[in-house]
Amino acid sequence: MNLSLGQMELLIFLAAVLGLAYAGIQTALVLRENDGDDRMREISAAIREGANAFLRREYTVVFVVAIVLAVVIAVAFGVTGDGARLAVGFVFGVAGSALAGAVGMFVSVRANVRTAAHARGGNLAATMGFAFRGGSVTGLSVAGLALLELVGFYWAFGGNVLDMVGLLFGASLMSLFARVGGGIYTKGADVGTDLVGKVEAGIPEDDPRNPGVIADNVGDNVGDCAGMAADLFETYVVTAMAAMLLAYLIGKPSVDPVLLAMFPNAVIFPLLVCAWAIVATIIGTLFVRMGAKGTIMGALYQGLGATTAVGLVGLYLLDYYFMNGNLGIFVATAVGLVVMILIVVITDYYTSASYTPVHKIAEASQAGAGPTVISGLSVGLESAWMPGIVVVAGILIAYAAAGWVTSSDIDPYRGLYGIGLAAASMLSVTGMIISIDAFGPITDNAGGIAEMANLPAEARAITDPLDAVGNTTKAITKGYAIGSAVLAALALFAAYTFAAASNWGRTWGSFTNLLVLSNPLVVAGLVIGAVLPFFFTSFLMNAVGIAAERMVFEIRRQFREIAGLLDGKAKADYGRCVDIVTVTAIRQLAVPAIIAVATPLAVGFFLGPVALAALLLGVIVAGFPLALTMTTGGAAWDNGKKYIESGHFGGKHSDAHKAAVVGDTVGDATKDTAGPAINPLIKVVNTISILFIALIVAHSIIPI
Repeated sequence: MNLSLGQMELLIFLAAVLGLAYAGIQTALVLRENDGDDRMREISAAIREGANAFLRREYTVVFVVAIVLAVVIAVAFGVTGDGARLAVGFVFGVAGSALAGAVGMFVSVRANVRTAAHARGGNLAATMGFAFRGGSVTGLSVAGLALLELVGFYWAFGGNVLDMVGLLFGASLMSLFARVGGGIYTKGADVGTDLVGKVEAGIPEDDPRNPGVIADNVGDNVGDCAGMAADLFETYVVTAMAAMLLAYLIGKPSVDPVLLAMFPNAVIFPLLVCAWAIVATIIGTLFVRMGAKGTIMGALYQGLGATTAVGLVGLYLLDYYFMNGNLGIFVATAVGLVVMILIVVITDYYTSASYTPVHKIAEASQAGAGPTVISGLSVGLESAWMPGIVVVAGILIAYAAAGWVTSSDIDPYRGLYGIGLAAASMLSVTGMIISIDAFGPITDNAGGIAEMANLPAEARAITDPLDAVGNTTKAITKGYAIGSAVLAALALFAAYTFAAASNWGRTWGSFTNLLVLSNPLVVAGLVIGAVLPFFFTSFLMNAVGIAAERMVFEIRRQFREIAGLLDGKAKADYGRCVDIVTVTAIRQLAVPAIIAVATPLAVGFFLGPVALAALLLGVIVAGFPLALTMTTGGAAWDNGKKYIESGHFGGKHSDAHKAAVVGDTVGDATKDTAGPAINPLIKVVNTISILFIALIVAHSIIPI
């Protein structure tokens, strides 16, 4: 298809606008629905107020830091020219990721009460469909905003992808703040509320007598919605740009002029994939329908399956019209979708209450909290194996397919580009994946509102199964995010090596030949990179513990000092708990963020660009299984508890249930705080390394 660059940019821009317009229509349809009675509206308003208060405080801190860093970037790279472009891109990256989180939460805190109101009708299919509609607003908003920024900067900078690296760093840093801050908040509130309420006081989850219950529901929105949306905005931007960077750097005449000669659209092709992804997601939302004999998860999978099928057809057409119909390129892009499908299936198996791993955790709970924790750790560790094999197979197939010359000759440049395309093709379903994920906090909040508003049993019979499925969907999204992060990070690592070689003034092979284990700098970088995710997550786990501890003391104080509270004759001071966990979460943000930014810079300037390259590999190799272990294992603990609550092994209030609650509290910190934060950690470390590589090569203490 003989379209000019300007015409392709226009098509991409129109696709982004289409996604945002569709999200706007869905928002209007959500907001026009009935929002329940006065008590339901009061509870929803309290959740909304707490979520907005947290976001205002967090964003104030982040934007102050962002302004300082923007000035540093502008000065470091020259106030004019590249410095100005990098600084502007950085600010827009931060703002875009923040806006994605805010938009997602805006709808979530309004769809929750309307979902609870829907549940009063006793129609599971209709309530599920409405909750998904609320989630689809987040999905299409994130995809539309990300694509709009990407094509906007690509056009504004005249196709100079290196000048867009500031956008990557800004989106990654904001994602890190959102995931870490929201994760500390949500799990500090959740763990503290559950330990005192369910274990000590023996009252139900989301009971209005519990002072922490509003803070817990606020956490679902700031962590699982705003934090998730910011994270996947960053995933979208970084993954697309990783492939673009590779094509741009490899296509330089001094590196490999053959790539762009064969595929003139190689740089913009990932954005064309993103544009088609908007269309595929909109079509996929029409297939999320629950039949009379269907299941909630089945209905969501119908939408994901339709999106995948439409995405695959689109990838073939895009390859045919814009990449000369190259079979290897199509196979590389198709590999990304296959990797996505397999990761979703594997994650579902390890986290759904329908399968053996969760049943084993629930069964172990009969013996006490210790066996529950041990069993959950076993499931989490096991769950990293198969996704690892899937990702490795995907990398090798994409590399071989795109780089194929003859049976004995693989072009390494085209092969690396193929890995970038495999990652970019996973964006074909990002909008749908986010929609399915955002479904989780909406249904979770709906269940809480139904409990606190004393809705009839038939309403809880609708919200409880929706909430259980929501735990699985959130786990699937985290698995998808970390899987795509590995592929994108490998592409970013390759881009780093090309950038390092270019700034060194030597060939790419000259630089990569230094990355051998006989070089002590490589070993040093690998070890530092491998231990970094563990050191980083230790602060997050401790932060959740601190927040939970303060929540426990406050809830105990209110139970002790507010006469009649446990008897339901007095009202809890919900605002006090919200304030405590908000302040604690924001204070605990600083150290993890400093670690993520300072470590690669310190290694680069003190040990040199070769050690930094090894560090990037170490972070990827160690961070991937650690993130999967934490997120999948935590979700399995959670659903093990819910499996018992559904009537197995003694049901609610049994000894097995109390043990399962302890396992769930451990899993809360791993699945919603520490594990998901590894994804932006990997991206921040890679993007800041690419951003500062010119200065590192010029000023490192140990030269190349």
